[in-house]
Amino acid sequence: MAPLPSTEAISDRYRDLDSWGSEAVLDALWESQLAAVAAVRPSLAALAAAAEAAVPALARGGRLIYCGAGTSGRIGVQDGAELPSTFDWPEDRLVLLMAGGDGAFTRSIENAEDDWEAGVRRIGEHMVGTDDVVLGIAASGATPFTTACLIEAGRRGALTIGIANSAGGPVLAAATHRILVETGAEAIAGSTRMKAGTAQKVVLNLFSTLVMVRLGRVYQGNMVDMQARNEKLRLRAMRMLTHLTGCDAAAARTALGRTAGRVKPAILVVRGMNVEEADAILSRHGGSLRAALAE
Repeated sequence: MAPLPSTEAISDRYRDLDSWGSEAVLDALWESQLAAVAAVRPSLAALAAAAEAAVPALARGGRLIYCGAGTSGRIGVQDGAELPSTFDWPEDRLVLLMAGGDGAFTRSIENAEDDWEAGVRRIGEHMVGTDDVVLGIAASGATPFTTACLIEAGRRGALTIGIANSAGGPVLAAATHRILVETGAEAIAGSTRMKAGTAQKVVLNLFSTLVMVRLGRVYQGNMVDMQARNEKLRLRAMRMLTHLTGCDAAAARTALGRTAGRVKPAILVVRGMNVEEADAILSRHGGSLRAALAE
């Protein structure tokens, strides 16, 4: 029998949890959530290396591909799904591979996580290649579907990143970059939606945000590539433009109107360029507003 993943262990600390008062239960669960966040700290160097390796491939037009099953897969889906609206990441360069298919986003699909062949097949269907970045997420570090995705993606030349909460499993062994966040036993044994899930969400938040920063989609702490698709975001675009250029609201509104709500070219328009010039200089610098302004 394979060794038990640490996320499946029973913790003496929480053995009598069901007999405690509600506030005591919540205090213990809160404590475990803090421990989950703290567990991420030792992985920051490996996480930075993975992000730095991913940036050149993505700058060449590669895709971000998230792979997982159950809770881990859904956390990956959540992180990836937020990138288009937050950073204008192209939807055709985002792939979300969930064991069991799209139906598993909201319900459990029996035996889906054990389907090795499905992992190989899904990677092949999406024609994963050398410019793609594949993240495999598994609390146990041993999910067959996720392992198969990483192995097949690596065989095809993709950059692979494994994220796990238990050491020694095949998910990390299959990846080029290995992010181990040892969250240990859960307050409720095996309930990896708790500590492990929290740590995974933190790791993915950090990774994807750093990648977007390195790709020039953040400037002076602002999400200058966001899509202003509703009134709240249109107001945010106005605030960014007035803050970053010092222009008044009327000038900001005019510039954003000329650039169809795109903040980065609007900043250059406020500074005297026409839209075509702004788009050209941004394109010349790979979308980096900082580099465009320096020129």
